[in-house]
Amino acid sequence: MNTLFKFSIFVKIWTHCSSFNSPCKMKRTKVYLLGGAQTDFATNWSRKGLGIGAIMADSFERAMDATELEVSEVDSVHIGNFVGELFCGQGQLGGLFLQHFPQLAGIPTVRHEAACASGSMATFAAMREIEAGYYDVVAVTGVELMRNVDGQTASKHLGAAAWIGEEAEEAMYPWVYLFSEIKDYYQNCFGVEDVHLAAIAKTNYANAQRNPNAQTRKWQLGAADFGTDDTQNPIVEGSLRKSDCGRITDGSATIILASEEYAKNYATQRNIPLESLPYIKGWGHSTAPIELKYKLNHARKTTYPFPHLHGAIQDALTRAKIANASDLDAIETHDCFTISEYIALEHFGLTAAGEAWKIIEDDTISFSGSLPVNPSGGLIGAGHPVGATGVRMLLDAYKQVAGKAGDYQVENAQNIGILNIGGSFTTVASFVVGKEER
Repeated sequence: MNTLFKFSIFVKIWTHCSSFNSPCKMKRTKVYLLGGAQTDFATNWSRKGLGIGAIMADSFERAMDATELEVSEVDSVHIGNFVGELFCGQGQLGGLFLQHFPQLAGIPTVRHEAACASGSMATFAAMREIEAGYYDVVAVTGVELMRNVDGQTASKHLGAAAWIGEEAEEAMYPWVYLFSEIKDYYQNCFGVEDVHLAAIAKTNYANAQRNPNAQTRKWQLGAADFGTDDTQNPIVEGSLRKSDCGRITDGSATIILASEEYAKNYATQRNIPLESLPYIKGWGHSTAPIELKYKLNHARKTTYPFPHLHGAIQDALTRAKIANASDLDAIETHDCFTISEYIALEHFGLTAAGEAWKIIEDDTISFSGSLPVNPSGGLIGAGHPVGATGVRMLLDAYKQVAGKAGDYQVENAQNIGILNIGGSFTTVASFVVGKEER
C-alpha cells in the first residue's frame, strides 16, 4: 500500500470523526429495550439443588414471556459473569446457556467479565452488534451463583477483582477493607459523617420493601441496625459497619435489546407507539488502573476525586443530550457500600465533592424526593449477584421508563441514569435509558 493511498484513507476516517478522543459522528441505529426479567434475588439456588445454568435459564424464559418473543427470534446472546469458575467451577457459560435452549444452537454467545460491571460490559457488546447492523434482537443475561459457599470463601473469591498479591493481602474481607480505605480518604479530605452513610442504607432498605424481587424485602430492621452499637451493627473491617455493606446473592437478570427497525415492527404488531418504547439514549465507559492506591494518589490532583468516574457519567449525559444529572427523573447507582453511593452522588455532579450530605439531609434522593436514587433498593436493598447487577440496573431503568415498576414506580419517569462500577472504581459504566419526548 503506497503512502498516498494510506493518507487518503486516513483523511476519509478523519472527516467522519471529530477527533480520536471523541465518538465518531456517523449515524447509528438506536438500541431499544423491549423488556426483560430477573430472578427473585432472595432465592438460594444451591439449596434447591440447581446450578448457574438454571438461574440463567429462569431469567431468560421470564424475559421471553415479558416481551412476548419467541426464543427463535434471538440472534445473539451476551452473558455477564464475574466468578463462575471460582464459586461453582463452571466456565463456558455461552455453551451452558445453549444447553438449556438447544433451539438456539449455532448462534453466537459470549461471556464478559469486569467484576461488578460484567453485566454492563455484556450490554456494550450487544449494543455494538446492533449498531453495526449485524443483528436485530440480542439478549443480555447477567448471572451469578454465590450463596453456595461460606462468607469467608466468598470474600476470597471476590477478591480476584483487586490486584492479587499487591493490595488488601492482610484483609479478611478485601472489598470491605478497600472501600474502608476509600471512606478514610474521603474522611481526611472532606469529612464524612456516619449518620449520612446510615441514611443511605436506610433509604435503600426502605425502597427494597416495595420491590417484589429484592433480597431484603422481608427483612425487619430497626434504628439500632443503623447505629454505632458494636453488637447490633458491628464493624466488619476498617471503619465500615454491617449496615454499610451490600450483600451478595444468587441471581440473574435478562434484557432484550433490539434495532430501531425491529422495534418499529414490534411496536406496530402490538399497536403501541414506538415512542413508548425505552431505548439507550446515552452511555459512558472508562477504566482506571486496578490498584486503589494509584487512584487515590491521583485523586488529590483533581476536582473530582475519581475523574474517570465523573467522565463516564458525563459521556452518558452528553450522548443523551441531557445537560445535568439533576434533569434525570431517577438514578440507579452502584451502592456496593454506602460510601460508593455517597461518592457517586457527587460524581453525577449533583453536589460538589464532599457535599453529598446536603441532598441526603434534604431528602432529594428519597423515594418521594425530587431525584429518587435506587428506587429498586439498589445493591444494598435489592441484592448484588455481581455479574447480574449491571443488567438488573438496566432492567429497572426500563421498568421505570415503561411505567412497569409497580410499587416502586417513580411518577412520570422519562429518563433514568445508571452507574455501574467494577472493583475499586476500576471499571465504570454509565447509561441513560429514556424514551422520545411526545
